[in-house]
Amino acid sequence: MRKLLLAAALAIGLGAGWAEARTVRWSASGDPNTMDPHSQNVGTVTMVLQQIYDTLISRNQDLGLAPGLATRWEQVEPNRWRFWLRDGVKFHEGQAFTGDDVVFSITRAQQPTSNYAIYVDTIERSVQVEPLVVDVITRVPDPILPNKIASLMIMSRSWSEAHNATRPQNTRAREEMYTTRNTNGTGAFRLQTREPDVRTVMVRNTDWWGWSEPASRESNITEIIYRPISSDATRIAALLSGEVDFVLDPPLQDLNRLRSAPNIKVTEGPEVRTIFLAMDVHRDELLYSDVRGRNPLKDLRVRQALYQAIDIQAIHRTTMRGQSVVTGTFFPPQVNGYSREEDVRLPYDQARARALLAEAGYPNGFEITLDCPNNRYINDEQICQAIVAMWARVGVRARLNAMPLAPFFAKIQRDDTSIYLLGWGVPTLDALYSFQSLLRTRDGGQGNGIWNYGRYSNARMDQLIDIMTNQSGAPRDAAIREALRIYREDIPHIPLHHQMIPWAMRSNFTIPHMANNQPYFRWARMN
Repeated sequence: MRKLLLAAALAIGLGAGWAEARTVRWSASGDPNTMDPHSQNVGTVTMVLQQIYDTLISRNQDLGLAPGLATRWEQVEPNRWRFWLRDGVKFHEGQAFTGDDVVFSITRAQQPTSNYAIYVDTIERSVQVEPLVVDVITRVPDPILPNKIASLMIMSRSWSEAHNATRPQNTRAREEMYTTRNTNGTGAFRLQTREPDVRTVMVRNTDWWGWSEPASRESNITEIIYRPISSDATRIAALLSGEVDFVLDPPLQDLNRLRSAPNIKVTEGPEVRTIFLAMDVHRDELLYSDVRGRNPLKDLRVRQALYQAIDIQAIHRTTMRGQSVVTGTFFPPQVNGYSREEDVRLPYDQARARALLAEAGYPNGFEITLDCPNNRYINDEQICQAIVAMWARVGVRARLNAMPLAPFFAKIQRDDTSIYLLGWGVPTLDALYSFQSLLRTRDGGQGNGIWNYGRYSNARMDQLIDIMTNQSGAPRDAAIREALRIYREDIPHIPLHHQMIPWAMRSNFTIPHMANNQPYFRWARMN
């Protein structure tokens, strides 16, 4: 009887028939450090949670905006956006979705423990006009609010209140909350099992509103089993043996072998993500250095020396095996505001680097510690190893401190770092997201400097970011261009490259390759 009931439920949810029900076994090197949808704005978290939670505005397969929990939206006044909500939607635990949940989610994301404030930074308040109509009132006209809202996941107010989760989990303080391991979204899949660093199991939400949409209609995935496997060799062996069906981050050195393996296919393309080094340019004395009473990284000449000591073409050719796009800026061409004229690197020049260090008062170089994740970005630890060796040739003695992504993010978020490698995606596909998150002075404003752990501060840069926030058209375009010039000249970061992302999978599995490196299983199919 139980099997018959399951078959009937699947038949209703799948349309094409329960016999097509499929489990997909998915793996990557890192595991989410929380299930709280407003706590950690990092790809390893969103790659799982966007299967479970919906947003007001969704993204289509080209990353364009599409209806989500809101069927339409309109800027009815310069400082007011109106969202008309989808009727009949229920959360996984049965609560009816209304505008009150939207108001609650926006307010929750604005709280200090949220890492999602960048998406709601201009919002003054939100109000439920009717049960299925919500107005979002901004402090200033915000022309890209829909792009931001497309990344804000919607929670149930009543569920959050019942579980003492009305604010996001504080991961910096290593806080444990109900939302650390539990979810209640409206999305295509619901969380069934959560074993951190072991496995996460999600099952199809047969009541999801989107299964009737053309893009999702042919999906037959009924269960997702996610297994983090940190070892590259073990992860690829699991794919080749059929133990897993899909690997999000195959190591570059294995791509040719995978391409020629039977029953395996590789898809690839550019990612909207840039890899760079960020530096502590705030402290008067570095935490992890042998220099006393000074901070070498405050000196532009030292930052330039570290930059020009890096042979980026060698990293592109050898470490990345050609799977990168070398850059001199900090977001790729897919992002609104990108300027080819400002995408210019300083030349690799060891002699110039040594001369700059001597001019700055460090003729014999100095010691420093480079913090680096070892399971977040493509060949992240190997990139850092190559940079350490290159810096050594100009007298900078860098100690590599490589670690898994969870302790790495916790470390830099405590400002417990001198220099670190970071990868930055741009989910809004607009320059403001990068400038405001990474370069705006950390003055307590919503979203300002939320990922600026080097604590860079430049009054003119702040003014330009405020123009990007408040204005549109030619003034905004001019502000972005000037800010890119300051970025290039002031060297708050050392840009490295934009990632190219390969995905590897069994030949009977199909999923659209996405430039945001996020798998959407609602569009996937197992044959």
